[in-house]
Amino acid sequence: MKAFTFVLTLPALLFGFSLLVGCSNAKPWPESPLYETPVNDPNWQAPANKEEAMAAMAGHYAHYDVVAYEAETPTGPFSTFIISYGFTDLTVENGELVQNDCFCHAEHKANQNMVTTFPDQATQAIVPRSAVVDVYEEDGAWKIWRPATPTLIGIDGDPDVPLSMDPNDPLVNDDDTDGKPGVTVFVKLFNLIEGEIYIARREVFQDFLTLYSDGTLRGHVIDDSEQLVLGASLRILNTPNNPDQWDDPGLNPIILVPIPDDIDTCDELMANRDSLFPVEPEF
Repeated sequence: MKAFTFVLTLPALLFGFSLLVGCSNAKPWPESPLYETPVNDPNWQAPANKEEAMAAMAGHYAHYDVVAYEAETPTGPFSTFIISYGFTDLTVENGELVQNDCFCHAEHKANQNMVTTFPDQATQAIVPRSAVVDVYEEDGAWKIWRPATPTLIGIDGDPDVPLSMDPNDPLVNDDDTDGKPGVTVFVKLFNLIEGEIYIARREVFQDFLTLYSDGTLRGHVIDDSEQLVLGASLRILNTPNNPDQWDDPGLNPIILVPIPDDIDTCDELMANRDSLFPVEPEF
């Protein structure tokens, strides 16, 4: 992807709670890059041309990506990772390579004392449009660029125009079908406060991938998504947040691992998580 990205910074709220509970003991970023890319087998014969490269890349993949965000708060940098799991399918259609993504599960990691949960039902409601990817050779390696195909969640309308910033927009929907506007995020702060935040998003991501001899495609994500806070169960949680991605490819990796076609459910994917992907980043 970017597959799905959600981030919650709540700068003013965190500042207020830091006064109540003391120092937040924020942890620093891990060193970059998060994961090393594999070394190609010296006996591997790389595709000789674009047609061969597309044929080698076509397939059914388990999808893992991380998007990193950082925002300045009164208590210092607030850092987050959004880790997304799903499936990516690459198919050759009319001489072009087409990418289709679907998502299963997302994890949120923060460097401060908070727990954020985005239910699988909401994650799976994100359905990116198909994208014709650009396949090209660079320095002897075959690469993919997946252009952005903006996708809306929690609101209807034209995904190719900027996201509405009106919480009362009549196009707001209930994509996760829980009876609340938009999609619902569950938050617990400092083991004291629990609440819900209702959001709409415009997912806008690009992937940059390289083919390796083990059949994986690895690279990084650029995310320009937009987020609208529609409301919250508690007034103190109803605060705008739309932070920027941390500009470091090593902190925003994407890994596509080829898998058999019959592994095609989210339950199967997550059951095989540990054998497919590296450990999730921690602060």
